[in-house]
Amino acid sequence: MATSADSLVAFGQQHVTRGLGRLTEAVMAKGEGSYVTFEDGRKMLDFSCGIGVTNLGHCHPKVSKAAADQCMNIVHAQCSISFHSPYLRLIEKLLPIMPDPSLNSFFFWNSGSEAIEASLKMARQVTGRQNIITMQGGYHGRTFGAMAVTKSKTVYSEGFFPLMPGVFAIPFPYWHQLGLPINTSEEELVRLSMYQLELVLKQQTAPRDTAAIIVEPVLGEGGYVPAPASFLKGLRAVCDKHGILLIVDEVQSGFGRTGKYFNVEYSGVRPDILTIAKGLANGFPLSGVVSRKELTDKLVPGSMGGTYAGNAVSCAAAVAVANVFREEKVLDNVSARSSELLASLNSLRDDPEVGSMVVDIRGQGLMIAVEFASPMYSPTDPALVSFAPKSLASRVTKRCMEKGLLILTTSIYEVVRFIPPLNISQGDLQKGCQIFAESVKEVIREG
Repeated sequence: MATSADSLVAFGQQHVTRGLGRLTEAVMAKGEGSYVTFEDGRKMLDFSCGIGVTNLGHCHPKVSKAAADQCMNIVHAQCSISFHSPYLRLIEKLLPIMPDPSLNSFFFWNSGSEAIEASLKMARQVTGRQNIITMQGGYHGRTFGAMAVTKSKTVYSEGFFPLMPGVFAIPFPYWHQLGLPINTSEEELVRLSMYQLELVLKQQTAPRDTAAIIVEPVLGEGGYVPAPASFLKGLRAVCDKHGILLIVDEVQSGFGRTGKYFNVEYSGVRPDILTIAKGLANGFPLSGVVSRKELTDKLVPGSMGGTYAGNAVSCAAAVAVANVFREEKVLDNVSARSSELLASLNSLRDDPEVGSMVVDIRGQGLMIAVEFASPMYSPTDPALVSFAPKSLASRVTKRCMEKGLLILTTSIYEVVRFIPPLNISQGDLQKGCQIFAESVKEVIREG
């Protein structure tokens, strides 16, 4: 068996399916708090959190202990055989923090994609309709139904057609999606997106054939773009008018990531179905589909389920996560660190050396994006800057890694996303911001 770091990498390259992409050809060996250590000895500050999963940092002691203790009681209590205590205790913890009191019926699964699959099944069965309206730029997963409603990058579906039928897309109210200048008013962006929804319902899928509209309150793989509250309220009004269900996908934006337990709280909009995962169990595989009992009572017993759905160890970890959020005042830390992060990024944009290369800084809480200009965009794209260095986002993230910071790109645009732990210290946040600023300046100088 391979033992050295290099031989382990070579072994993985030979035997791990090529369909998996990686940020780095290395072996991660340990995680603790805001840091990860690789087999080759490198220790790196982690602003990726496993793509928004380890919101409380790696191996939070209270979460890990809860999981370890559960392993000594029962590991696999299959949901189609009986209830188990961690499942029910988790519901007790989640009920008070739901974005609307009507969300009182829970089904736990393993991954975000599976939660989306379940939400689509639920919407179709409950309404007796088939079609789904999704957002251009939205990401919901790579399983078959989730892949069909994902419109952020073609890499997720290229070569897998025909996809699940009955899916229609409208533009998210994002200036890129609508081909408008970056300073276009929020009111105008929302008006145009809602007009496209009106056209879709008149030209492509009649309301009586439409089961649900699915939306991320913050586009994830589409560029970390928060949905205006007026847009979400507009979707809610259309759904109420036509008996369409509103599915709100909080897989990435939920559990404190944007400063509230759920991002949809900023708008006050009530989801009919809420999907959750990622930060729910801080790294243990767990997702959830939450709706109201009057809807889920229409489901046929046995139509939902899964061998590992709502695993007892993952549920026990998630109970501990909920306790830590309250006991350690995690949301207060998000608010404080968010202000510092945005101040640092705005200061970088104001630097004459960086200047016009930063097109946009956006986001909420600790789900923040920096978008760079590019010379590679189409001539009609408002972010086209002919003298900008090529591939700024990916080059910046690579330089950050060389300096000891793990950070990710997102979307088809030149976007770097910040997803640090929600309990990150002021010092570690400042360290990461300094590395990012140095990397941006160095890459811009290189041209």
